[in-house]
Amino acid sequence: MAEPRWTVLDDARAVAETAAERIMAAAERAIAERGRFRIVLAGGTTPRMTFEHLSRAESLWSEWEVYFGDERCLPAEHPERNSRMAQEALLGRVPIPAEHCFPIPAERGAEAAARSYAGVVDTARPFDLVMLGMGEDGHTASLFPGQMPVGDAAVVAVHDAPKPPSDRVSLSVSALADCRELLILVTGEGKHPAVSAWRTGEALPIAQVAGRDTAEVLIDRAAMGV
Repeated sequence: MAEPRWTVLDDARAVAETAAERIMAAAERAIAERGRFRIVLAGGTTPRMTFEHLSRAESLWSEWEVYFGDERCLPAEHPERNSRMAQEALLGRVPIPAEHCFPIPAERGAEAAARSYAGVVDTARPFDLVMLGMGEDGHTASLFPGQMPVGDAAVVAVHDAPKPPSDRVSLSVSALADCRELLILVTGEGKHPAVSAWRTGEALPIAQVAGRDTAEVLIDRAAMGV
């Protein structure tokens, strides 16, 4: 299994700024080479900061296609939805066509949403860039330790998630890893134990996705423990 590149930065703000720079560079390459940029977005505080940086940048926004790594089974406009956060921080601020944005229809329920979104994902792969975070337990998207799905489905229904709400929808390890570039954002002292476990070979969900030579981890000093 390949090792990701680790880039240690001072704090969460520096991680967000650097992530935005990486994403803009990936967008420029993808649009120049293939005429479009297909990105998978993550939820969380540092991704939100990244989106806010992106919203002030210039790009050929009409060529972006936006997908999501996971979603909570909540009403479409619920403030805890990843799609709602992305809309507020980025999508509502830049001229990406609405038909180029593909939120997970998790309000339909986990099973129905997973079936529906699988067709969307299968037509979009490989993604140009997948953006991920990592939880304090080493989870990523809505793939949690001890609850990893089996099989080759691109999108999975998640039940009994250890964080509320218990029902979620997530791209699978294979779908998240099917990308030209993988960017992982890790910030905060609370993440350090999971980072240490990851770096010593524990099979955390994030490690299963990140085992590829196109992966880069942008991590702050607190999470790295330095």
